Amino acid sequence: MQVAVLDDYQNAALTFAPWEQLRGTTITSFAEHLATDDAVADALASFEVIVAMRERTPFTRDRLNRLPKLRLLVTTGMANTSIDMSACSDNGVVVAGTGVVRAATVELTWALILSTTRHICDEHISVREHGWQHTIGTHLDGLTLGVLGLGNIGSRVAQIGQAFGMNVLAWSENLDPERAREVGVRAATKDELLAASDVITIHLRLSERTVGLIGAAELARMKPTSFLVNTSRGPIIDERALLTALATGRIAGAGLDVYDSEPLPLDHPLRSAPRVVTTPHIGYVSAQSYERFYGDAVEDIAAFIGGTPIRVLNA
Repeated sequence: MQVAVLDDYQNAALTFAPWEQLRGTTITSFAEHLATDDAVADALASFEVIVAMRERTPFTRDRLNRLPKLRLLVTTGMANTSIDMSACSDNGVVVAGTGVVRAATVELTWALILSTTRHICDEHISVREHGWQHTIGTHLDGLTLGVLGLGNIGSRVAQIGQAFGMNVLAWSENLDPERAREVGVRAATKDELLAASDVITIHLRLSERTVGLIGAAELARMKPTSFLVNTSRGPIIDERALLTALATGRIAGAGLDVYDSEPLPLDHPLRSAPRVVTTPHIGYVSAQSYERFYGDAVEDIAAFIGGTPIRVLNA
């Protein structure tokens, strides 16, 4: 059985799980992203099993129709909006998921918040170039944190905000005020949160309702001294509107781990935009996360080979 492990950018997948347990299989890791339908079809047509890393490579109906041997598609995590589940079922492809480690994204969120508010990247470059302090940051104690999405990750981010001495507001379309009180934060309207927050952090699922949720109008509601952080999904923010806000100083800065197009094109304006700290979608990239993702993937494949698939998402 041929197994493909996709988007293994760091060539790390084979070191984080006991793939040797899958006897009778050949594991092939792809470090380069397969960006087009033709690239996916050409590279993967001979594989019975594919392990996909989050939404890095979409599996549309057209792509699935060009993978005649595919029988098992494993996605890291238990949800993947870039996989056409109906098409998988129609083509006889089982989709299985894995567990997740949420702490990594929570911690990266705070790394971006601190990097933007204290200008850590700029000062790091200054020291490397033999300079010294030239920015004036802002501390967080007493400021207001706005959390868009109070799920597993958002609630943990909110609690850390409280530990920094921040006032915390939360919003999502169906947020129960009682849920906010349980976390120790106050539910607010979206407009109130945008206008009152000094730092806004996004922890919402990508859906038709959240695409473009933060656009020009929402950025205009924010304080010119406020910061926007996104470790969720790129399309939740209108990138063009954000670039304008950064260039004009409409907001103080942004910390971004996710983008509309990934990997971010070399000529993308966000690579050189002012007032922004960028990371390459590493919110979930930690040794512990990879151990969970790839360890569970091995379990999924072994169970499928044994005739009893587990963690099936398109049952």
